Amino acid sequence: MASSEEIREEVIKVLKQIYDPEIPVNIYDLGLIYGVEVDENRDVRIKMTLTTSACPLMGILLYRVEEMVKQNVAGIGEVDVELVWDPPWTPERISPEGRELLKKFLGYDPVEEWRSRVGQS
Repeated sequence: MASSEEIREEVIKVLKQIYDPEIPVNIYDLGLIYGVEVDENRDVRIKMTLTTSACPLMGILLYRVEEMVKQNVAGIGEVDVELVWDPPWTPERISPEGRELLKKFLGYDPVEEWRSRVGQS
């Protein structure tokens, strides 16, 4: 039987297969996942956010996360996906891998661009 940490790692692998429909980076590397917890009953709790509260696909994305984890991680109990807005998402949450993908896609580093616009260095 897999340990809680092994299940957590499997959940993260699944999350890395789910993409924001508008951005060519998976939701994990985009920094939308704030936490993955597995309890003693093997229930999975995922805390996530979105880049904006006005996301038109909010419900679909949350449903997709829940269903993908249920369908692709064996031996788990309940799956709960909680949408959180605090702390607010910023580009600084993007992983180094995600930044590299976005640099290729956009032609610039979105984190550095954001920092220059909000006055951070």
